[in-house]
Amino acid sequence: MTDSLAPTTLEAAEACCHRLAGVLFPWDLTRSLELALLKTFCVPSISALLARTGEFEQRPRKRYDDTGLMVAELLRHGPGSPAGAAVIARMNRIHGHYAISNDDFLYVLSSFVAEPIRWLERYGWRALTGEECEHLFRFWQAVGARMGITAIPASLEELLALNERVEHTTFRYAESNQRIADATLAMLLSDWPPPLRPLLRRGLQSLLEGDAAGCLGWPAAPDLLQRWVLLALRCRSRFAGGWLALRRRLGLEPAPRFYSMQPTPSYGRSFELEQLGPTPLLPELNRGEQG
Repeated sequence: MTDSLAPTTLEAAEACCHRLAGVLFPWDLTRSLELALLKTFCVPSISALLARTGEFEQRPRKRYDDTGLMVAELLRHGPGSPAGAAVIARMNRIHGHYAISNDDFLYVLSSFVAEPIRWLERYGWRALTGEECEHLFRFWQAVGARMGITAIPASLEELLALNERVEHTTFRYAESNQRIADATLAMLLSDWPPPLRPLLRRGLQSLLEGDAAGCLGWPAAPDLLQRWVLLALRCRSRFAGGWLALRRRLGLEPAPRFYSMQPTPSYGRSFELEQLGPTPLLPELNRGEQG
């Protein structure tokens, strides 16, 4: 599939998404994509493949860091850059080892647009503007095209409709959903003191609305807990937005902060693209890259 964007339009989308993810909403965008990741486990065909690979259960931290680093590098550099092209080539080599349907690719792609929009509308210090939403769509549309995904919707509205349609018609409980989701949640909680984990677990589970929690085998969160989580996240966002505004008034424009610019548990302060991917496949992946 060829790109549907003129180069200048893609450049504008890349610049906008760089600013959204690196400067304006670095914490929120990371959390929204974590939520998107959890929701993909509600699709049994996706969770079943992840269960077969064993990566999320055997090496959940590496699997999480690998995904976060590649997404962050795309947002940092843009799919039209040499660095972005290298990330997409790496993803394509990894995905080429598995039988992944185009429908599953489409849903995951749609979640990278839909969840940040929903998250910031619900929890952010402001919602995305219409132009920012369009740039976010154009950015991931370009990524999807370079990944060889077909039948990508031509408009933001169509992509959001696809996302909602999959969540209403395809989400259902499967044992593999719960296995992968439980392993991921345990990993996310592992850095916190054990006494806090039960409360944090319920708080994280409360972020899943509708039937999504049940599709992962998790209990529905009480309304009171959901209200407290909503209040806590909105308070955090108001503080973050106020701090950003104050720094701007003082002429202190913040430097970009991407996940790939921070130390990670898997790789420390720096990483190489050749380190990313399922551990059993690394020798073959890197031989292919050198060839």
